[in-house]
Amino acid sequence: MATEQLKGWRRVASAMWPAPNDPQIYGQLDIDAGPVLAFIEAARRAGHHLTPTHLVGRALTCALEAVPELNVRIVGSRSYPRTSIELFFITALFLPNPDLSGVKVDAARCTALQLASELERGALRLRAGSDREFARSKRMMDALPPVLLRAALRGSALLTERFQWDIPALALHKSPFGSAIISSVGSLGLPHGFAPLSWLYDVPLLLLVGEISEQPAVVEGRVVARPMLPLSVTIDHRYVDGSHISRAVKGLRKYLAAPEAQEPGFEVRTQPLL
Repeated sequence: MATEQLKGWRRVASAMWPAPNDPQIYGQLDIDAGPVLAFIEAARRAGHHLTPTHLVGRALTCALEAVPELNVRIVGSRSYPRTSIELFFITALFLPNPDLSGVKVDAARCTALQLASELERGALRLRAGSDREFARSKRMMDALPPVLLRAALRGSALLTERFQWDIPALALHKSPFGSAIISSVGSLGLPHGFAPLSWLYDVPLLLLVGEISEQPAVVEGRVVARPMLPLSVTIDHRYVDGSHISRAVKGLRKYLAAPEAQEPGFEVRTQPLL
């Protein structure tokens, strides 16, 4: 086939964009939320505040334990294992205007109830304005002009991720976003969505938890209404290939199919399938 001069839209498009160089992969997974809701109901009967996001956090922890190749830092052409599984939960703030921050939790050391408690304490500190480090870093970031802000972000990423330094005086801590990021868009009434992975995060994936709603599902050859939990994920292809994602999804599904199996202490009445 002879070469051909680009014309029309193809010519305009080639002038608008360079060759793609973005390693982001997008995926979506719908989980039957029956076991999740049953476990949450049992926990609430016992006086505990638990949400689907807490259980998804525990499920993601199990997935990272099953696929340790995901729980690493990439520096240059080498990967370095992380010594813990810390999850960063994005948190909505109103101080006094809507804003976003987050709470990092050492998830591998937590049960679902402990994780929920850690998140609640951290979120309350942020929303009350009593987290001094967050207040200090926010004041600095708000005061910097855009050019200096970009330089400050790159400098802080270099110190905290590449060199793994803690600098409390500047409210900087190593691996500020942990092993992965979770955000609940379901709490905002959104069914699902996708979020971008920034170079600043230095994590392999960002998981969004959507709103649970009844959807048609096929159970034993019959179409029935089931509560479904939509999960959307953005993955950095530098960390994984398809085999890693497959193993991680199996670990995630296994936990969410029976949370009580790894969270003993509650009598769970699972919702019937039919």
